Amino acid sequence: MTDLATTISALQLKNPTMLASGIMDEDVGSMQRMIDCGAGAIVTKSIGLHPREGYLNPTVIELEYGILNAMGLPNPGIDIYGKEIKALEKTKIPIIGSIFAANAKDFVTLAIKMQHFGANAVELNVSCPHAKHYGLEVGSDASLLREIISSIKHQIHIPVFVKISPNIMNLVEVAQNIKNAQADAIVAINTVKGMKIDLETGQPILANKTGGYSGKAIKPIGIRCVYDIAQNVDIPIIGVGGITTGEDAIEYFMAGASAVQIGSAIYYRGPEVFKHICKEIDLWLRKHNYKNLYELIGAAYL
Repeated sequence: MTDLATTISALQLKNPTMLASGIMDEDVGSMQRMIDCGAGAIVTKSIGLHPREGYLNPTVIELEYGILNAMGLPNPGIDIYGKEIKALEKTKIPIIGSIFAANAKDFVTLAIKMQHFGANAVELNVSCPHAKHYGLEVGSDASLLREIISSIKHQIHIPVFVKISPNIMNLVEVAQNIKNAQADAIVAINTVKGMKIDLETGQPILANKTGGYSGKAIKPIGIRCVYDIAQNVDIPIIGVGGITTGEDAIEYFMAGASAVQIGSAIYYRGPEVFKHICKEIDLWLRKHNYKNLYELIGAAYL
């Protein structure tokens, strides 16, 4: 088998597949199951300072080529959820704590608590397309984003990853801003803002009206974002969006990603998708005479 190990800042991954935030990461049981199914790292659900119920149903719709959701960042708050992370402290798989807030002070508090509970890195969710006052509103404010990253970097010693949105025009500028603030990696991309209307009622189906679209249909968008970032910013990139097969992951690596996150594919291929994708990557690499993953990263623009 070819060497599928990869490195993101200080994190050593046995394989390049990571569980994306927001699916099968509600508690220690679901996260441990993803570890047992072969994930190289786990990203927790996005956690805030205080409990949050999220939006009323309907919050999720399965469409022809993906999933549209507007959950509203439901979570039990960092102090309660921290126990779930702490219960994974003996695992050898990196645990990345996803956090969200509206200001730098709260982000710093969350990051410190994530580190205290045993997270190996934090992922800043500054790109959720359907949470008012959080997510995309934060990630679109260059000075606020720079303040958040810099403040966190001065307070914790674990890596800081920043998850960005495809719903912005100045993607490269945002990525450069993230690097200049000394973030350790960029996660690209979050879901694409979308809507579904019921033809009988003439009304949006989701309770929140708009939501985030994920799944196979957004892969070309994710590939383009990773490619643009990789050519302009010298910082590790984690690719996300529409990854269902090993070939999907390879396309992201060629675009410049060093690892990939998998979410919606769990619905299509089951929890064993991590093992399936790793096997498919290995077969492709051997067939094309690659010895390891690093030889492939950025091949599309080298």
